[in-house]
Amino acid sequence: MTASYAPHRMDPSGGCPHAANAALLAKGAAAEVLLPGDVPAAVVLGHEALKEFIGHPDVAKNARHFTALREGRIPDGWPLRTFATVQGMVTSDGDDHRRLRALVSKAFTARRVEALRPGIERLTDELLDGVEAAAAEAAGGAGDGTGDGVVDLRALFALPLPMRVISELLGVDEEFRDRLHVLSNQVVATDIAPEDAVAANREMVAVLTAVAASRKDRPGEDLTSALIAAREEGGDRLGEAELIGTMIVMIIAGHETTLNLITNAVRALCAHRDQLELIRAGGADWADAVEETLRWDSPVSFFPFRYPTRDLTVDGTLIPAGTPVLAGFSAAGRDPAAHGPDADRFDITRRTRSTTRHLSLGHGAHYCLGAPLARMETTIALRRLFGRFPDLRVAVPEEELPRHRSFVGNSVRELPVVLGG
Repeated sequence: MTASYAPHRMDPSGGCPHAANAALLAKGAAAEVLLPGDVPAAVVLGHEALKEFIGHPDVAKNARHFTALREGRIPDGWPLRTFATVQGMVTSDGDDHRRLRALVSKAFTARRVEALRPGIERLTDELLDGVEAAAAEAAGGAGDGTGDGVVDLRALFALPLPMRVISELLGVDEEFRDRLHVLSNQVVATDIAPEDAVAANREMVAVLTAVAASRKDRPGEDLTSALIAAREEGGDRLGEAELIGTMIVMIIAGHETTLNLITNAVRALCAHRDQLELIRAGGADWADAVEETLRWDSPVSFFPFRYPTRDLTVDGTLIPAGTPVLAGFSAAGRDPAAHGPDADRFDITRRTRSTTRHLSLGHGAHYCLGAPLARMETTIALRRLFGRFPDLRVAVPEEELPRHRSFVGNSVRELPVVLGG
């Protein structure tokens, strides 16, 4: 790779990405970076460049194109290895990708997603009952729970909502859910020790193998049962590694992204009360807040990996064939070239004034299958949360919120709030 400046070293501990993104964008739409372990890589972070790169015919997802991995230079404990080696839609191309996507997409048709709405609304209200009770207990058991008791909204609400929804879709029994969330966090962590990364991946495979075995013994109307049936009926249509790999991707993407999206949207609206009042006055709706959060504070910051199958030059940066490339979604969302000079301002009316759409849920053949579900869950969550607790506020300054220990996910690990009233 060629550049006029030293490669940017990706911070394994994560943190807020926006200042570093702005500095990188000021130099160009793509950049050389160093991943943990000093693995040379690149990031594409300009909106138009990323959109073109994602859809480029000479850019692949299959890790057989990852030169360093193919040559044995990536150790088992490398924190990003799972993103390259898991077998499923996110690491496949062409016919394999179409085959796997077709199997999974049946669970995410518009009609099936819409059929989930009543259950998601009931679950949301149930979780908010729990939040209110926890706030009352935190306040000393007095009043109706809308006093000064501080509760972690992320743990009590933003996490269990998407986790329960995706678990029920996949047929994951309740006994496995908490552990799968912990393991998901470890799998996406970029500052994890090698031995912990290996252990987390092994346990994730073991837990999901147990889930698959349970569904094989007691098939239901869930997606895992359908995938097992497709494998058995079609012979080689879905191998064991593909089944478990697909489940890993679905569990992680199915709750981590929405968890971050809900968390980031609540933070944004609490910090921009004028935007919250605009929704209440009918000048915008909750869906507008969801889309602006996706753009302004993407739940996924840098998503691994894509690989050019030949040398490509992106905005003056040469990316040699076989280089692992990160998709810089959080940077593209605030690219002034695409979203205007006020790209770093949270404005829920933006999508009604602009034809430029964010890329935070992907683009092209690998566009997120679960996007309609994530949007529905988050819209319902925000409407009911702020409808029930209109004076909800974050209990500590933004800079005191502990950030994700990863440059993949983009959010905070806790969201202490006061319900108000």
